[in-house]
Amino acid sequence: MKTILVTGCAGFIGSHTAELFLKLGNRVIGLDNLAPTYSIEIKRRNLEQVRAHASNPENFIFIEGNIRNSNIVENALKAHHPDLIVHLAALAGVQPSIKNPSEYMEVNVTGTVNLLESAHKLGIKNFILASSSSVYGTNSKVPFSEADRVNHPISPYAASKRSCELLAYTYSHLYQMKIACLRFFTVYGPRQRPDLAIYKFTQAILNDQLIQIYGDGTSQRDYTYISDIVEGIGLTSEWIQSEKAERNRFEIFNLGESQTVPLNQLVSLLEKTLNKKAKVEHAPYLPGDVPITYADLAHSKEILGYQPKVKIEEGINKFCDWYLNQK
Repeated sequence: MKTILVTGCAGFIGSHTAELFLKLGNRVIGLDNLAPTYSIEIKRRNLEQVRAHASNPENFIFIEGNIRNSNIVENALKAHHPDLIVHLAALAGVQPSIKNPSEYMEVNVTGTVNLLESAHKLGIKNFILASSSSVYGTNSKVPFSEADRVNHPISPYAASKRSCELLAYTYSHLYQMKIACLRFFTVYGPRQRPDLAIYKFTQAILNDQLIQIYGDGTSQRDYTYISDIVEGIGLTSEWIQSEKAERNRFEIFNLGESQTVPLNQLVSLLEKTLNKKAKVEHAPYLPGDVPITYADLAHSKEILGYQPKVKIEEGINKFCDWYLNQK
């Protein structure tokens, strides 16, 4: 049995990740500050579902605390000394980051420094960091490869995630920590945050409300179902604790579907699945938005054996079933 610290464990990706490690027979320490970025009741419900997968109460320990507080972070690591840190806690979203860049830098960058520094002090060598496809910005070469230059982020959120990657490399180099940065591509599925497009569109269609589409609807995203993302995190945890990671201690991996879906097609899929027509209005593109995200998975497949399984049609069906059942 391994002890694994999962930050952001009450969130969308974090709760699914904590469940995965519990199912695999590990002990999970969850750290989350239950920030009111959306309903805290949703986050508490996520935690209850995580607890349900613990074979006994000692296998899942929840700590309510903020990663911005270095004392809380260091005390949590001292008390439980995890074999692996999976750092998923962050402020997410492009548009909110433009309105409040200081908070994004404080939570995402300072919070990551606190975890890396405490891990270094306590000799914890295995670290997985959640990054984002947003670091690719408006790169014209697609699909996006981990070898591409990512020096031109176009939102504070993207800049914060790229900053975290650079910090991770620094700690890996200085202290021989084994670190993997995972660039997630538009994750969706059960427990998805209410502010994300698929959730908002589903809610609007069912309630006869307007869907606002920015631009002409031709922007494309590489939508990745939550089970594929979590499987990728699990494969990364196996790699980072193996001898292979000793030879190359720092890696960046894309975790996506490697299939682009135009926004208009996404709305059509939701209409078909919900058997209801959407009411659509168009608005100008928003600053910080990118025209396309598209993952090159060659590196992730070669090193991790990552192979996404859920196509968008199946994923939308699964999401809508969950949405209707939980409502």
